[in-house]
Amino acid sequence: MISRPEFIAILTGGLLAAPLAAEGQQAATHRIGLLAQTPGALAKDPATRELLQAFPDGLRSHGWIENQNIIIETRYADGPERYPAVASELVALRPDVLVTGLSEPAILALKNATTTIPIVMLVSADPVGAGLVASLSRPDGNVTGMSILAAEMGGKRLEILKQAVPRVARVAVLWNAANQGKSDEFRDTQATAVALKVTLKSIKVQGNHDIGSCLVDDRQRSPGCHRGVCGSADGNPSSTHR
Repeated sequence: MISRPEFIAILTGGLLAAPLAAEGQQAATHRIGLLAQTPGALAKDPATRELLQAFPDGLRSHGWIENQNIIIETRYADGPERYPAVASELVALRPDVLVTGLSEPAILALKNATTTIPIVMLVSADPVGAGLVASLSRPDGNVTGMSILAAEMGGKRLEILKQAVPRVARVAVLWNAANQGKSDEFRDTQATAVALKVTLKSIKVQGNHDIGSCLVDDRQRSPGCHRGVCGSADGNPSSTHR
């Protein structure tokens, strides 16, 4: 089974190779714009750091070698509020393709910054709901990549939790309020909660720094209650505090 880093490397390489094949040109140096987390954030997140390193490794395995026939221009953002500025900075470099492994707000920032440069996203839980593509059958626009179609998974997570802990009566749902694609997922969770007679506590977070304080606050408000926690399919809430 192909891995996500290998997939994104193949897709990026394909976008770079297409103009050469069409025009019959000699090999040239192409420029990739990469939007990533800050080095400080990567140092605290080994999984994402390994994923970032896997990108040039995957390109190399398909003949795209950094500083030989490609140049990777990496720009870092320390939070969603910085995505638009960093996206504009990358677009100003006029790369042949833009790439990000971050969540929907980062992809949307790139999409808002250009309508002509191809954008490769690692994965989106709900690209249609997030406003990244027009539809799955006819995406249009300049964004491509993988989708995990996670909206309907919100209710499924709650069902699994209820099966594992039948006495659970109150569940805190952590979801990224900055991610436009998470609203449908939370609505699916709400519908399932009604059927299971479970009370939901919506905890909107915009980064890892919000998670600990939200959970502590919820425990203090409902001591002694049979509780559970569900997280949405998003890089921010799920990367720490498991």
